[in-house]
Amino acid sequence: MLRWLNLSLLILYPVAWFAPLIRAGLLPLFGLSEISVLSGLQSLWETDVMLALLVTVLALFAPYLKTIGLALIHFGMLRRRILPVLNLLGKLAMADVFLIALYVVVAKGVGVGRVETAWGLYLFSACILTSLVIGILTEKRARI
Repeated sequence: MLRWLNLSLLILYPVAWFAPLIRAGLLPLFGLSEISVLSGLQSLWETDVMLALLVTVLALFAPYLKTIGLALIHFGMLRRRILPVLNLLGKLAMADVFLIALYVVVAKGVGVGRVETAWGLYLFSACILTSLVIGILTEKRARI
């Protein structure tokens, strides 16, 4: 079951990357713009390359590499010794969810605009948390 749940993340992550994470607008009278992981990354690459590189690693590469690594372990193509590295990748991906949540809190605290969380933030968070649980359960099975 862990195999198939983990493999489903290979489909759900890209959906989460395109899904709206937040809706933001300057004033309550104007419409809200939807921001996804990929649209946010596009904006970051234009303004702050180092931050864009960090977020790209945390939001795209870390969770996807962990999922691929776990799949290889589940199908016996990679040794279980790599599990600590994969779990670290999962924790790095969780840091990205924390950064997004921090941005939402800061933006709401400033009070100039309006920020609302969207369904993509919940999907992305659920993918990361599911991956963390799969990693923990895979590690427990490795000890038995």
